[in-house]
Amino acid sequence: MLLLTMCAGMFLVQLDVTVVNVALPAIGTGLHAGLAAQQWVVDGYSVTLAAFLLTGGALGDVFGHRRVVLTGFALFGTASAACGLAGTAPLLVAARAGQGLGAALLLPGTLAVIANAHPGHAERARALGIWAGVSALALAAGPVLGGAIVSATGWRPVFWLNVPVVLAAAFATRRLAPRGERVPGRRIDVAGAATAVPALGAGVYAVIEGNIAAGIVAAGALAAFVAVERRSPAPMLPPDLARRTLGPNFVAAAMNFTGIGAILVLTLYLQGVRHASPLEAGLEVLPLFGPLSLLAPVAGRLTARFGPRPLMVAGLALGACGMLNLVLLKENSGYAALLPTLLGLGIGMGLLTTAVVTAAVDGVPPERAGVAGGVNNTARQAGGALGVAVLGAMTGGDFLTGLHEVGLVAAALWLVAIGVTVRAPRDNPVARAG
Repeated sequence: MLLLTMCAGMFLVQLDVTVVNVALPAIGTGLHAGLAAQQWVVDGYSVTLAAFLLTGGALGDVFGHRRVVLTGFALFGTASAACGLAGTAPLLVAARAGQGLGAALLLPGTLAVIANAHPGHAERARALGIWAGVSALALAAGPVLGGAIVSATGWRPVFWLNVPVVLAAAFATRRLAPRGERVPGRRIDVAGAATAVPALGAGVYAVIEGNIAAGIVAAGALAAFVAVERRSPAPMLPPDLARRTLGPNFVAAAMNFTGIGAILVLTLYLQGVRHASPLEAGLEVLPLFGPLSLLAPVAGRLTARFGPRPLMVAGLALGACGMLNLVLLKENSGYAALLPTLLGLGIGMGLLTTAVVTAAVDGVPPERAGVAGGVNNTARQAGGALGVAVLGAMTGGDFLTGLHEVGLVAAALWLVAIGVTVRAPRDNPVARAG
C-alpha cells in the first residue's frame, strides 16, 4: 500500500505531462493563445519542475520525505484548481508553474520513500519497476482521458480532476508513510539551492527561447553552484555522487528529450496533418503507451536479475529504430506507417525507464536518496522540457520536413546514449548485475 500510495504522486506528475498535449488546440482557441503560448503551457510546468527538483530532493533528505511529499500534494492540488480557473494564457502558464513546484517536491520524495523501503538491490529494482509502470500508465491515460474530457466538456476539467486524487493520496500518505524526523546535524545547503535553481531554470529557458542573456545567467549560476558545492562542508550535491551517476543521468535526459518531445510532435501530426480529433489522437498513440505501461514491471524483474546495462542498450536501440521510421512518413501516409515509431518508442522506453532509474539510485546511501532521486528526475524533466522546445520548434515551418529532421536527431541522440551506456565502467551502477 505504501508503494502504491507513492506511485500516486508520480501518476499525477506524469499525467499532467501528457494530458495537456491533446488539450493544447482547445486551450489555444479558448484563450486565444498561439503556438509559443501553447508550448509554454507544457514547458511552464516542465521548466519549474526541472529547476526545483534537486532542491526538493535535498529538502526531503533534511526534513523527512513524508513531510515534503505532503507539502507537494498541497501545492500541486491548489495549482491544479488555479489552472482550471485561469482566464488568460499567462495566468494558465503561471498556475502550471505552481504545479511544477509541487511536483518538484513529490517526485524525489516518493522515489526516496520507495528506495528506502526496499533496501535490497533486487527488491528495489522490482519496486521501481512497479513505480515506472504506474508512471507509464499515467502517460498512457493522459491522451485518452484528456481527449475524452476535452471532447465532452472542454479543457478546464482536465485540471480539476487532479484535486480529488490529491486529497485521497495525501490522506493515504499521512496514514502509511513513515513519519521521518529531521536528521540531526544536517542543514539545508542554502547557497547550493540559491545557485542550482537559476542554473537549471535559466538554462532550460535559454534553450527554449534562444535567449543569450538567460544562457549567460545559467552559465554563471552553474559555475557558482560548482564552486559552492566544492567548498561546502555539507553540499547538496556531493561531487562523488554527481560523478557516479553522470552516465545514467545523461541517458535519462536523452530518453525524455526524445520521448516527451516526440509525444508533442506526434500529437500535432495526428491532429494537424491527419486531422484526428483530440479523442482519436489520444487513442491512436496508445501503441506507444501500452508497451511502456506493460513492460516496466517486467523490466524491473529483468533489471534485478541481469543489471541495468542490457535493458538500457536494447531499449535505446529499439527507440532509435522507431524514430528513424519518421523519415519515411509522407503527407498521404496511413496510420499503419506510423505504428513502427509508436511501437519502437513504446517498447524501447518500457525496457529503458526502470533500468535508468535503478542505475541512478542503486547503492546510494539512504540519507542521500532524495538528492539522488532529485538529480535523476532533474535530468529527465529538463530533457523533456528541452525536447518539447527543440523538437516542437523543428516542426514550425514545413511540418513534414521538420518531422523527418526530428526522427534523425532523436535517433542520433539515442545512439550516442548507447555509446555512453556501453562505455560505463564495470563498477558503475549501469554495468552492475543483480
